[in-house]
Amino acid sequence: MSDTPEVRPPVVTPVRVIIGLCLVAPFVAMLWVGSYAKTDPAFIGIPFFYWYQMLWVLISTALTMTAYQLWQRDQRTRAGRKGGEAR
Repeated sequence: MSDTPEVRPPVVTPVRVIIGLCLVAPFVAMLWVGSYAKTDPAFIGIPFFYWYQMLWVLISTALTMTAYQLWQRDQRTRAGRKGGEAR
């Protein structure tokens, strides 16, 4: 038997795709400047350009927390399955 561990390719699951989307969405939203490079509609006197970006700070926080929680659940599930296979 070989001493080298078996290397498996990464597994792409629907949960991991959702995690990736949660992490990529803020970048896409902020890099697409043409979608928010305007002054109207203003919110309590703040031009759209500014409040849109500040809103994405909150949205990014929520999406990152969601991605982290999904990742933790995925890791627990994988560890549980791996422990169940050894028995």
